[in-house]
Amino acid sequence: MLRGRQAECREIRALLAAPSGRALLLHGEPGSGRSALLAYAHRHGRGRRLLAAAGLPDEAVLPYAGLQRLLDPVLDRTSALPERQRQVLRRAVTGEGCHDQDQLVLSHAVLGLLAEAAHDGPLLCTMDDFDAGDAPTARLLTFVARRLPHLPVVLLLTAGSSGAADAVPGRRLLPLDEPDSRALLTARRPGPPPPGPVLAALSTLAAGNPQALVDLADSLTPGQWHGTEPLPTTPPADGELSRAYRSMLSRLPDDTRRALLLAALAATAPVTPTPAGPGHAVDPVTLGRALRAAGGGVAALAPAEAAGLIRLTAPGGAVFPRPLARVMVEATASLAARREAHLLLADALDGTGARLRRALHLAAATDGPDPALATELADAVGDPVDRCAAATALARAAELSDPPELAARRQVTAARYAWQAGDPDRARALLHRVAGALSGPAGTRRSGASPAPVARDTDMSAADDPTVAATTRGLAELLRGEMRLRCDSASAALPTLLAAATALAEVDRESALVALVRAGEAACFSGDQYRYAEVARRMAALRRDGDPPWADLLSTLVAGVAATLRGEHADAGPLLRRAVVLGGRLTGAAQTPTALSGAAVAGLLVAVDAAAYRLADRAVELSAGHGEVSLLPRALELRAMSEYWLGRHDAATKSCREGLRVARAAGQHTSGGVHLGLLAVLAAVRADRDAALGHVAALGDAAVPGSRPHALAQWALALLDLVDARYADATDRLAALARPGTGRGQVLVQVMATPHLVEAAVHDGRPARARAALGVFDRWAGSTASPLRRALSARCHALLAPRGSADAEQQFRLALSLHPSDAATFERARTELLFGRELRHARRPREARGHLHRARQTFTVLGAEVWVRQATVELRAAGESVGTPDPHAVRLLTGQQLRIAHLVAAGATNREVATQMFLSTRTVDHHLRNIYHRLGIRSRTELVRALG
Repeated sequence: MLRGRQAECREIRALLAAPSGRALLLHGEPGSGRSALLAYAHRHGRGRRLLAAAGLPDEAVLPYAGLQRLLDPVLDRTSALPERQRQVLRRAVTGEGCHDQDQLVLSHAVLGLLAEAAHDGPLLCTMDDFDAGDAPTARLLTFVARRLPHLPVVLLLTAGSSGAADAVPGRRLLPLDEPDSRALLTARRPGPPPPGPVLAALSTLAAGNPQALVDLADSLTPGQWHGTEPLPTTPPADGELSRAYRSMLSRLPDDTRRALLLAALAATAPVTPTPAGPGHAVDPVTLGRALRAAGGGVAALAPAEAAGLIRLTAPGGAVFPRPLARVMVEATASLAARREAHLLLADALDGTGARLRRALHLAAATDGPDPALATELADAVGDPVDRCAAATALARAAELSDPPELAARRQVTAARYAWQAGDPDRARALLHRVAGALSGPAGTRRSGASPAPVARDTDMSAADDPTVAATTRGLAELLRGEMRLRCDSASAALPTLLAAATALAEVDRESALVALVRAGEAACFSGDQYRYAEVARRMAALRRDGDPPWADLLSTLVAGVAATLRGEHADAGPLLRRAVVLGGRLTGAAQTPTALSGAAVAGLLVAVDAAAYRLADRAVELSAGHGEVSLLPRALELRAMSEYWLGRHDAATKSCREGLRVARAAGQHTSGGVHLGLLAVLAAVRADRDAALGHVAALGDAAVPGSRPHALAQWALALLDLVDARYADATDRLAALARPGTGRGQVLVQVMATPHLVEAAVHDGRPARARAALGVFDRWAGSTASPLRRALSARCHALLAPRGSADAEQQFRLALSLHPSDAATFERARTELLFGRELRHARRPREARGHLHRARQTFTVLGAEVWVRQATVELRAAGESVGTPDPHAVRLLTGQQLRIAHLVAAGATNREVATQMFLSTRTVDHHLRNIYHRLGIRSRTELVRALG
């Protein structure tokens, strides 16, 4: 099976089944599967006589050499051709060439020969790499391809680019997507598949190239395959893909190869993804200087552009459009050629202010230790935004360093930058090189930042300080623990992080504080929340009077979370509110994603949702702006949680999708699991069964029982059970999320899901199971200043009160009075629906209808179709004749227009619509005019009729 090439295979089968002749050009980068598709055509071309050849670079100077090999099996049929055609064809295939005036005769001779051979049955003619062979054959086959419709002949050609035969219908072979890449890797080797992070890293490295995936799978050691050894950074040098690139490059002129290598090494910035994937731009100024120094110019790149390796841009710039082309150009060049190119680029950057890039080129051209250059590299890093380049610089500085202690220091710092850049595999590889030999000093950090040493060599004598070894080992353990927490297993990360905190407590207290915060996250994530007490005890021991605000924030946060987990909300509330205040006061270098995320956690726990949103949003902004990709998924998770509580479900879904994308790209398997779990909950809240189940299924092994992703998945499934009236299943799922009194399970998730647990348990006739959970919820909600939490508590008490009782009505009315009018509209609509149902059951249908109408309108605006239907059923049961919207009208409007239309039809003014949907009044006016135009109406009255 050709994975990821199903569409191409279908097109080939259609060609082979067609009664008339057709031609197709399959083009793509080396390794994209062109030859495999021709082999597929050969296998499925039964009933057709096969004529097959390939363009050979060695025969490119021999006119019609490719044509001779293609037609050799049928040359005995030339006797049927006219004499003139027979003579011209014979001279061409015997090496005598063809005069210009005989080109048309030769083309007709080939067509005639194919027609004569097809008398015995239809033909399949294939020419692989036909642009690599002789040019006369390529021109002739292009001529033939345009004249096949009247012949039972299928012509399949492959080439590196569509420019090889513009007139022939073509199909570009795009990179494989992530699932197909993983499936190809897994199928390549027997036995169990490698861990998810290994598959993700290999898929990223191969950039969707099938041959690169095959070469990597075949070349990995067992340790690399199973994730216990560092992965390679390029496809193997002896693989088929490398050989294909060497062959392609060998056909280019010498000056083109030199210019192409300079361009590959001068490429700096990723550009907008091309059809083949993400490209890399080349700095035109630096490239131009280097080319002039080498005695050439940009024009030398023209043959490489014709081969599809690079695309020239104005003025004087270039882009590598193929994901692997830049890597393979560098990887297949000789050591001497790379050294010469790096020196030219270093000279071109001299005096430009690009200290880091210049130092990197000098380092790449240097052999053996060079302490002065290593110091220049470290000093050029500074406090970088491009953390990937910083990791490269410090890793090279470590190799050039003479004292092993200093080398270890720089290596650990490089690993930290690689992790922050979103490349955990590279970070692991850098740490692996210094495992067991860490003895170099740690660098300085921005206060409050995730430990990221800035390797400034201001105190070389520190290498002799015995505390330096402990500092460096502790920072390495902290980094390993963070990567395990985000990428692998939170339960395995916890002891590593605690060990890091112990190692750093006496030598780097600031980093020890961060290690303990991460250890607390690991305890909560894995469901071992009873271990949070140990984290809090250690944090209290490290706390000092006069700590800077960011350190005070982290220690206050841990104390508040510990009190919350103990159920001591009276003590937790003031601590958490103080952490929120401290987070809002952070400025300058102290305002870091780690500190802001901690303050956002405190805000969520104390139910100040707007403040939590602002803090998390700022953490997202800083993480993205500073290039700290490793912190971005967590910040997006917290922003999504605050958006959920603010009732902005669409915004929360968007944040989760972005968080999932970043987590997957950065290899953060466990962080991605949280985002998938949140997406499942958000879909289940809307009763979108297919989306919710899809997200739950995608969790896979991330949903470890007891973990946060598993709890979120169970919450989502319980919501679907609730919608389908499977109340016993919903109750059992939610009750099992945590075991009160043991400190095990996901207590915080269960508290969030308590309103749904109460609703399910009451319908299931097991109110006792709900009361215990509600007691926990009430103690928390009562300690907050959140009207929403108190509204949900009142709703739960209304459901537990006797049916039809004054207590139930009083609690429902209290809930509605507490529900914010401008936020959490979905929960307010759910309360209206439940209250309306209660009034209907109490035989008060007239009073019920108002609540049910408001619920239905809100659900309609939010696009919650299942809940709209439930409200409609209740309204009809209450004696209301409820129509359905005109499906024609619904189809004519976009989702946002439909929401605005329903709000207006419900009686909202344009200003009220703008407030509820976070739009400007002018935008609402614009949308309303478009709605009237699309529906062909003129008034709000007609809009009400159109929408039922």
